[in-house]
Amino acid sequence: MKKVLVIVGPTASGKTDFSLEMAEALHGEIISGDSIQMFRGLDIGSGKIRPEEMRGIPHHLIDTLDPKDHYSVAQFQQDARREIDNCPSFPIIAGGTGLYLKACLYDYQFSTEEGESPADPEFEEMDTETLYDILLKQDPKQAEKIHANNRRRIIRTLTILKRTGTRQSDIVEAQEHRPIYDVWFAGCTMDRALLHERIARRTQQMIDEGLEEEVRGLLAQGVTFDDLCMRGIGYREWRPYFEGNASVEEVLEDIRKHSRQYARKQYTWLNHQMPVNWFEVLDPADRQRMKEEILAWAKNSNG
Repeated sequence: MKKVLVIVGPTASGKTDFSLEMAEALHGEIISGDSIQMFRGLDIGSGKIRPEEMRGIPHHLIDTLDPKDHYSVAQFQQDARREIDNCPSFPIIAGGTGLYLKACLYDYQFSTEEGESPADPEFEEMDTETLYDILLKQDPKQAEKIHANNRRRIIRTLTILKRTGTRQSDIVEAQEHRPIYDVWFAGCTMDRALLHERIARRTQQMIDEGLEEEVRGLLAQGVTFDDLCMRGIGYREWRPYFEGNASVEEVLEDIRKHSRQYARKQYTWLNHQMPVNWFEVLDPADRQRMKEEILAWAKNSNG
């Protein structure tokens, strides 16, 4: 079983720096688990690492898509597994949403309807509230995992049921949920108040670096806020501003607020779904302890 180091944690928690440190220690290569960083031209808002910051370490799944491209979790599963399997050294996944990581690292299998096929036209014509009511009746277990306003996921789940005759929750439960690699999950954490300060500073830094101009340039290319690439935090909040309904400061506050909310969700999801080894990333002693534990695990043969 191939070993894979996965570095997780909320926005602004120091994942990038630690992934570089571990890549140098393990002579590894870094695979981005962040779907927005795959899109060319979405650099500032996604916190994409610059070439000059990579320290000569190979990075994968960055700048692989055009902004108008469609991309699914099933495609990420294929791409990430290919990068892991073809990595000539030690693969390190940095960041990423919980669903993307689980799809890549565990025995999650997609049906054709779940992974690739377009949504059923019948559902596209319904409003989101009606769709969620249908979901609650037809697949209540899956409804618990989906926000009532997440129209895309609601439609996808209903489409799977209509085309396969099987509820998505039953498909998920039928799988073993076992990792297909020997995975070490290293979780970057810190005091919440300090994390919120870092999120605020990072948001201001994005503005200083030209985030508004980046978004304006994407819109000028024909990208819209309905495109997949613009659904990430740091981009979607600009919609009311460009529609004349919000100020830059209101956009910034929304980015800060949504980043804090997402950080809480990340902690909760990761703690329930994956065996994460958390460490205080800003504590030198705890950081060194985690590094030593990872190196010891990396050297151990798993047969």
